[in-house]
Amino acid sequence: MSESLLRRAEEALLPPIVALLVALILGDILILLFHESPAHVYGRMIEGAWGNPYGFAQVLYKTTTLTFAGLAIALALRAGLFNIGAEGQLAAGAFGAALMGIILPAGTPGVLAVPLCLLAAAAAGLLAGGVPGVLKTKFGAHEVIVTIMLNFIILALLNWLLVEHFRVEETLHTAEINAGAVPRLSEFIPGFHGSAANVTFLFAMAAAVWCWWYLFRTPGGYALRATGLQAEAAEYSGIRVGRVWIKAMALGGMLAALGGTNFVLGYKHYYEDGFTGGSGFLAIAVAIVGRNHPFGVVLAAFFFATLSQGGLAIHALVPKQMVEVLQGIVILAMAAAVPEVQRALRGVRSARGATT
Repeated sequence: MSESLLRRAEEALLPPIVALLVALILGDILILLFHESPAHVYGRMIEGAWGNPYGFAQVLYKTTTLTFAGLAIALALRAGLFNIGAEGQLAAGAFGAALMGIILPAGTPGVLAVPLCLLAAAAAGLLAGGVPGVLKTKFGAHEVIVTIMLNFIILALLNWLLVEHFRVEETLHTAEINAGAVPRLSEFIPGFHGSAANVTFLFAMAAAVWCWWYLFRTPGGYALRATGLQAEAAEYSGIRVGRVWIKAMALGGMLAALGGTNFVLGYKHYYEDGFTGGSGFLAIAVAIVGRNHPFGVVLAAFFFATLSQGGLAIHALVPKQMVEVLQGIVILAMAAAVPEVQRALRGVRSARGATT
């Protein structure tokens, strides 16, 4: 392995590993306060998440939504922007896909219906993500404030549309879609029977590969990363920073919106108020833990999905809020330990350079 490759591997892997070890130690202390064995609790958690096909499939289902939303936030962060609007963008995409699926006739072939539903979700996400990008570029509006406020506006608007026009009586969900559903993974892997995991998991993996290719193999991705590193320098070099910001936010909104299809096309087959369950906010942690790298986001999404699913198995041992606390500890450890490890790595390299 060349020295440069070794250095990049160290910078990519060592900080999150150290942060996770710190989080593990702090989590152990917390579990001991409840007079439980950390090994027993973690063992039960792993068993609940990975120890049976159903639990593992549920992890894949939760990984799908978190991957899409995490990619949305990571893409914006790479451009130097903070997209807090994934929660609203998820809901907008799900609503768009559900409406398209309801409008289409029941006999519409899947090869036509699924792409149309995905396009409807993507269009809703492009709009929800593009608006903050335009306001940032044209008026200098801070994207954090705008995306937070848009969450409220989008969720309230969708709730009004649902309640007043689209809900099935005495429920808080739309009618089931006529066309556009995707198969569950249990149709190919019988052991997954009963789980919500579906083919949109493969779409999420494809989205991660596309993000990697776009970020690291295209001029547009280079412009986006250059803008995120130093916007003024990027502007001097001829990059149209405003256009990059709009594109990054719109693409992020589109990715988050596609995450909503996991619920509508693959699981329930209708839009339901509150289905996101805070996934859009948890995705912020996914992007940060994944170091804003598309493949890192996939691993982080899988990790948080494992915590979520495994947490269902430890309620008898520790309070159910323990999983949320563990998630918070991981994020805090990443925020505190990663810069320290990076600083230590630079110090070690400087010392090596001085002695050679």
